[in-house]
Amino acid sequence: MTPTTAHSTPGHHALAHAGAVLARADLVTAFGHVSTLLDGGRMLITPPVPLGRVDAARCIEVPLDVDALPAGVPLEAWLHLAVYRARPDVGAVCRAQPERLTALAAAGVCVPPLTGHAVVAGAPVPISRDAVLARDPATAIRAVASLGDGHALVLRGNGALTVGRDVGAAVARMWLLERAARSTVIAASVGEPTALPADAVASWRQAADELLARIWTHLDEAEAIS
Repeated sequence: MTPTTAHSTPGHHALAHAGAVLARADLVTAFGHVSTLLDGGRMLITPPVPLGRVDAARCIEVPLDVDALPAGVPLEAWLHLAVYRARPDVGAVCRAQPERLTALAAAGVCVPPLTGHAVVAGAPVPISRDAVLARDPATAIRAVASLGDGHALVLRGNGALTVGRDVGAAVARMWLLERAARSTVIAASVGEPTALPADAVASWRQAADELLARIWTHLDEAEAIS
């Protein structure tokens, strides 16, 4: 099977732009991927190059029902495929390596819903039990089982995964997740972190789509003037 890279669509440009935003926010270095769901049971994913250098035309289409990945597709595509197969509500997946979040996971600390932004990011955020790289179908399926019906997952020893209805929402969640991790570290350094009450958590979750769109606009504009 040959991956499809011959044309450049709005989806291709959205992924390349998302990669640039993530790189500018220092959420990725040499590694990380972004994907989006396409019509016809396919996904579009960034190639295995640093996200800040993604050429839109090199993004690759992959059928959701593949048994083997096409040449040139990053092996972590199995993780993206597992999400789309398990979660019909997801339209995009973001993989990055937020530094503080990864460090918290190494200490066994989950990101709690201390702030509204943490809730919008997906807090409380589970940590996958398996630290093995998700580069095959079975490992990817186990990781996605830890995600459940949530919107964020810390991959033990290897950054995080966020999902959204579209690319902007998935990237905005990743940005918020690292800020939530920073808030967790600061709160723990000065006192006893206290999670928001259930009614506050519910109110923030209800507003999540609107707030994610605003955050993506902020990140988009910051990238445009950089």
